[in-house]
Amino acid sequence: MFRATSFALLMLSVANPALADEVTDTLSSALQAYEDGDIKYAIEELDYAKQLLQAMSAQELTSFLPEPPEGWTREIGESDMNAGLAFLGGGSAAEASYTDGTERVTLSIMADNPMVAMFGGMISNAAIMGLKTHRVGREKFLYDDGELTGLIDGRIIVQASGAEPEVMIPILEAIDFNALNDFGR
Repeated sequence: MFRATSFALLMLSVANPALADEVTDTLSSALQAYEDGDIKYAIEELDYAKQLLQAMSAQELTSFLPEPPEGWTREIGESDMNAGLAFLGGGSAAEASYTDGTERVTLSIMADNPMVAMFGGMISNAAIMGLKTHRVGREKFLYDDGELTGLIDGRIIVQASGAEPEVMIPILEAIDFNALNDFGR
């Protein structure tokens, strides 16, 4: 058990040294509390370590938000999406707003949340439900109520909103869906 924990801590420190130090310290504190018989504090420390790790995951997910198209600007959102996901079963999320001064598009990516799976059936059966779909590369996006929503690898939702599909699709096309498919693996 000690070897597995040590290995996990080492891998975390290599992935993101700034956060990993705090993660390592928190996990060490949880282990010490457990060894001291303070189960309540050990659980608190583990919960905090989980929050830190989710923040690292969200930071990685942000890297999939594409650069803005020529003449557009991008603002990465500092939202509380990840905190809200904790109440919905966990996962990671990232969001950015794109604008050209006239149009504004919000792009969000949510991964590994248990509620994501329900979108698979909607996207697969969009035509039966009378909803439009658009292809973005090899991915199918459902268009409903001004939003384009795609399901990547059955566990990652990519959603664009705020403009007509013709405006949003070029931004979506800039996402590396192959790399996104491997997120968190």
